[in-house]
Amino acid sequence: MARFTQLFLASAALALTATPSAADQSAPDTVTLSPDELLAPYYARLRQSTVLPNAGEGPSLSPAQTLTRVAFGSCNHQSASQHMWDEVLSADPQLFLMLGDNVYGDSAWDGDAALESLRVSYEEQAAHPEWQRLRKGVPMLATWDDHDYGLNDKGASFPMRRWAEAMFEEFWGSSDAVRARDGIYDSVTVGPQGQRVQIILLDTRFFRSDLKRMPWSNERPPLGVYVPDTDPAATVLGPEQWRWLEAELAKPADLRIVASSIQIITEAHNFESWENFPLERTRLFDALASREESGLVLLSGDRHSGGVYKTEHQGEEFWEITSSSLNRAYWRSAEENSQREPDPSRVSLFYNVENYGMVDFDWAEREVTVTLKDRASETLTAHAYAW
Repeated sequence: MARFTQLFLASAALALTATPSAADQSAPDTVTLSPDELLAPYYARLRQSTVLPNAGEGPSLSPAQTLTRVAFGSCNHQSASQHMWDEVLSADPQLFLMLGDNVYGDSAWDGDAALESLRVSYEEQAAHPEWQRLRKGVPMLATWDDHDYGLNDKGASFPMRRWAEAMFEEFWGSSDAVRARDGIYDSVTVGPQGQRVQIILLDTRFFRSDLKRMPWSNERPPLGVYVPDTDPAATVLGPEQWRWLEAELAKPADLRIVASSIQIITEAHNFESWENFPLERTRLFDALASREESGLVLLSGDRHSGGVYKTEHQGEEFWEITSSSLNRAYWRSAEENSQREPDPSRVSLFYNVENYGMVDFDWAEREVTVTLKDRASETLTAHAYAW
């Protein structure tokens, strides 16, 4: 965070925690305001004077729609090639899910509380003709990750989170229910009885506790610097979102898609994942295992590589497909990338090329097929399982 912002928040907090004078013994010892409260008047005025970007008009997802194909992806830089949108269109999905880092709004951030670089990144993204073709052609839903939340790897302690939330909700045209609560988590159910698909989009940023880091070292570990935090108070989703999620999982559905911006199943690295908070991860697995009876597929992004994962919990197999990145790949070979990060839960190679994911439903056979596609829509890997 830039020094100006740090000084602003520190000065404001100091001013609001002053000890009362002897003449006013009835006053409290201190008045403490959070960064959210300190910045609220500024953001209220900024909202009146700022036109926030919008993703553009697009088709709505019909509640009666029988879904058979959903595509998804993550990690799209607004200033890089936008060729993947036409590839996604060519796959003819009925719905496209953006799973975070939908723009890189922190690339040029200088610490200003208005998050001007995030606003500009949304504006730039909306102007791309390739994006506009996809937006006009396919219904879309979205969650965010760190780079469109505001700052790399940040969670609830990010002081500008409410302004980032306002921009996200305006860009994506969030529902009234999303706008009425903290965070941007959402759930949509579509399809007739017997073919109902519930799409749950988690918010792994707004409420998340700070990450626990390894001790400093001259040699940076090749697979991240974070370690598991076993503090029972540490959280990924926060109390309100947990209550909401448990209620959503109790609703009737024939198949559920649960989307998390960060990976869920893997324990093979020390970057961001649910394994940073193992108690929360177990709670998530327990909640999924206790859901109203339905099929299940887990989706994630973030890693600038894609792969398919499988684990078992309470006698049930959970499958997860990670798709990343749409235009920010590092271009190692799949074999080299897989060797760099060995993972017993991964059932595919770890593909370090531009990719997007697809989930196909065969309702007659009650089978899910998860597929990773490359920049030319060639299949990298595909796995089918029954529910």
